[in-house]
Amino acid sequence: MTFRLFAEPWWVNSFFLVPFIFHFWWRKSRLNLSSRHLLFSFAFALAFGFAESAVVVYLRAAAGLLPGVAGTLADVQQLAPGDYVQSAVLPAFPPSLLTVEVFREAATIVMLLSTAALVSTRVKEFLACFLWEFAAWDLAYYAGLWLLVRWPNSLKSMDVLFLIPIPWISQVWFPILVSTLSLAAVAANRSKSRGSQGN
Repeated sequence: MTFRLFAEPWWVNSFFLVPFIFHFWWRKSRLNLSSRHLLFSFAFALAFGFAESAVVVYLRAAAGLLPGVAGTLADVQQLAPGDYVQSAVLPAFPPSLLTVEVFREAATIVMLLSTAALVSTRVKEFLACFLWEFAAWDLAYYAGLWLLVRWPNSLKSMDVLFLIPIPWISQVWFPILVSTLSLAAVAANRSKSRGSQGN
């Protein structure tokens, strides 16, 4: 598979700027987030990302779009990477399950926003915590899919990132890079004060 620099639709590419924009905003006044808040937010996001990857496997299996689901997990891991193209299953997805996918995505964002709001009511820290959790969730999601079904089998694998409001499609390297940069932006701008509470 050839390397594709740009995601579709065109405006999805602007998300690459998000970690940099926030980094320069936060440099003026450090984030008041404690290590405890970041640690537990990170743990929640990792667990949630893995749980969501399992749900995606179940949905694809229920729709008959995941090779090897009749056998063992090892069969799925062996057959899925070569035969399964995440972005190609969208047209074949049953409309009822596609609706489930949209609501699942919306619920994911609500959950991440809600837990970020529990950490801080200040806009700057709230956004930082949301970005932190979203990035960790995203990385855990891809790690979970790889552990369960050995997909993505390449950073150049095509993926449907979101369906709201229309499908966002890119190679896997794009969300992984943006998420990694987002984690770095939050970590680099956190206040080093021992008394940081994030409230």
